[in-house]
Amino acid sequence: MVLGGRFLMSRTLSFAAAPPTTAATPTTTLQEIASTHPKGIAKVVLKKGKTQLFRDGSPMVYSGAVDRIIGRPPPVTGDVVLVADGTEKPIGWGLYNSVSMFCVRLMQLDDEAARDPSSALNVDKLLETRINDAVALRQRLRLPSARTNAYRLVNSEGDRLSGLIVDIFGDEAVVASSAAWVEKYKQQIKDCISRINNIKHITWRPSIDILKEEGMDISDSEDVDSSNSPRIAKVVENGVSYLVSLEGQKTGFYADQRENRQYISSISEGQEVLDICCYTGGFALNAVRGGALSVTGVDSSSPALDIAKENIALNNLDSGIISFLRQDATHFMKNAISNGDSWDIVILDPPKLAPRRKVLQSASGMYRNLNSLAMQITRRGGLLMTCSCSGAMTQSGTFLRILQGAASMAGRKITVIRQAGAACDHPIDPSYPEGEYLSNVLLRVL
Repeated sequence: MVLGGRFLMSRTLSFAAAPPTTAATPTTTLQEIASTHPKGIAKVVLKKGKTQLFRDGSPMVYSGAVDRIIGRPPPVTGDVVLVADGTEKPIGWGLYNSVSMFCVRLMQLDDEAARDPSSALNVDKLLETRINDAVALRQRLRLPSARTNAYRLVNSEGDRLSGLIVDIFGDEAVVASSAAWVEKYKQQIKDCISRINNIKHITWRPSIDILKEEGMDISDSEDVDSSNSPRIAKVVENGVSYLVSLEGQKTGFYADQRENRQYISSISEGQEVLDICCYTGGFALNAVRGGALSVTGVDSSSPALDIAKENIALNNLDSGIISFLRQDATHFMKNAISNGDSWDIVILDPPKLAPRRKVLQSASGMYRNLNSLAMQITRRGGLLMTCSCSGAMTQSGTFLRILQGAASMAGRKITVIRQAGAACDHPIDPSYPEGEYLSNVLLRVL
């Protein structure tokens, strides 16, 4: 009999004899591996009561958790160090930073090092292993494919390489660096990426401001560092073609919204759609592909809109249905309210308004005001897809409360239809919830 695709066997089963018990294979500890290191390995000893957090997987050892550092000479930024409990027994190893509030970025715990001693205290080997693992995961997610060749290959802590982001755009790899160790091992990272099938060019994009906090002095002129790499890449996502500026915002394209853009396509048939803060037209193009009657995209960036307009021609879309306007989002929405204009679907995807927790309160007011305006230009019974890419906002858990406050300001009633985050190629380590940053909420506005 077949049930649920599985064969049910007879109740009478025969079992092979169990193999004889053998002694467990001895494992090599980090302490033993470190003892053979020719230069010696410094040890970062944690304060009492701080160890479990990192045993549970949190990759960022903050300086306040450190009791003392053992080693002469003391470690310098980028050095491999052991991380140990109060008894000085290593729990893992990582990469040291003498300046950052994150003293160590843990790379491997002791039990994993015992299973894979070839990667223990060996950054080159670990990079190769972790990047290969990232490639394998994306392949399981069917990335790349004939319909999508723009995706995130390495998502920092989510792929266990804290401070390293790699986005793939066709045969282009764009690396966003936000940790001193990433800069130190730049060539090794490039070597690993260059071995990935079909990658022909690598563009290096250091996050200047974050790296300054890491103690790195990198000039703006080094922001894009890739010889013979074209500044524009052509990609496809869910069957929609895009031009990507490799000098644009972030890595040039927001692959994190891929699944949310596809959702907009699925609900746009016969609708009038407005895309606020449209960048190069991601949501707008999907709305047209989904059968929207008309689509308007609004952004304040001329370079982004130039590419958005090229994307219309690239997809052979009717320019009578889709148009892009260069205007400030707030001014546009206020004018629309004054003119009595409204749309069936409004998408609001503003830039990061709360880059730090300390500005969360002021950013909350900006999110509330923007969403209040957006609700007023959404037809009653229509839909508003509103987003926040601020990690501080998403992690605060207050975004829905802010949206409710915006609805009160606008004199509207809202219900939540759908909540989403970043696409599946942006994995999150649950032991580091700070990696969750994108909120995407679909509201019905009454």
